[in-house]
Amino acid sequence: MKLHDPDKSLDIVLQDKLLAEAATAAEQAYAPYSGFRVGAAVLGGKGTIYRGANIENASLGLGTCAERVALASAYAAGERDIMAIAVACVDAPQGAPLEQRMPCGACRQWILELAPHAAIIIPGAERSFTIQELMPLAFSLDSGHPAGREGQG
Repeated sequence: MKLHDPDKSLDIVLQDKLLAEAATAAEQAYAPYSGFRVGAAVLGGKGTIYRGANIENASLGLGTCAERVALASAYAAGERDIMAIAVACVDAPQGAPLEQRMPCGACRQWILELAPHAAIIIPGAERSFTIQELMPLAFSLDSGHPAGREGQG
């Protein structure tokens, strides 16, 4: 049984649970340079939730975002049916614009490739987003890639 129908939004209780898991994950972040902790929670097709937090490095390009940690954890566990990803920026200023709390470009590319049909949930947003909304002209090497095929994800 699927927990999520791509044509319908996720149940609000499930969204709240994913957002809470993402906020909890953010508490484990290693962000001594930016002071900006981020957590992500990925919902697999069988209901398993995989969490990740951002991990910074003094060599800034070597840091890893929470979304990529959570997606890598899901894939490392064998998950291939990603239904949703929630992202919580717990250190964002109160009332920060939505643009300051969205996945970065690199994470959007990961979501496109590994979770092309996932609902993207951001605290305070009035609705969830699709990766196609966040990246309308996304990079792709070929149209035969799973991210471009219907029914895969």
